[in-house]
Amino acid sequence: MLQRNASEECFRGMLRVALASDSPSLQDFCVADPKSATLVNGKACKDPKLVTATDFSLTGFHVAGDTSNAVGSRVTPAFAAHIPGLNTLGISMVRLDIAPSGINPLHTHPRATEILTVIEGTLEVGFITSNPDYRLITKILNKGDVFVFPEGLIHYQKNVGKSHAVAIGALNSQNPGVITIANALFGSNPSIPSDVLAKAFQVDKKLIPVMRSQFKI
Repeated sequence: MLQRNASEECFRGMLRVALASDSPSLQDFCVADPKSATLVNGKACKDPKLVTATDFSLTGFHVAGDTSNAVGSRVTPAFAAHIPGLNTLGISMVRLDIAPSGINPLHTHPRATEILTVIEGTLEVGFITSNPDYRLITKILNKGDVFVFPEGLIHYQKNVGKSHAVAIGALNSQNPGVITIANALFGSNPSIPSDVLAKAFQVDKKLIPVMRSQFKI
């Protein structure tokens, strides 16, 4: 019995070590093949012999995004869908342009932590911790400042300066995803029942159609 228990403990120890480490990449890269119909966690690999430098590059990131919209901001992504060579590499980035008084609305990235650096302007940024505290952690960032938004937490950016603001965000996923809170709640298809939203926000049910009309997809 003692020998068996020792063997089991040894096996459990080995198992813990195995689960704690990531599998190494089995190839140099896996450039996404947009023509493949194969469904995998990511995209199927293109024949390495057909890969070119274009698969690893993206042009136009210096061009300012159009902020003439209701929130006064524009996010320009550089994900695996835009740079096929990012497929399976677990990294991506975005350019964020925000007009004076504009915001990048409350949102989350369900699959990534984000690290953001301000290139131009002044931003107020913040994220909200999870239940039960719901603590708002916020800071004013100037040119050259860096801030981290933990994976999955609701966060935002607001231009509190007098000029156009630009920031670059890096994310540890080739496809981090984004859930814009107001759009998800009031612009879902089909719509979330009005009584559910009214109860959740503790408001009159008559207000829900008004809110929903602002976020029609």
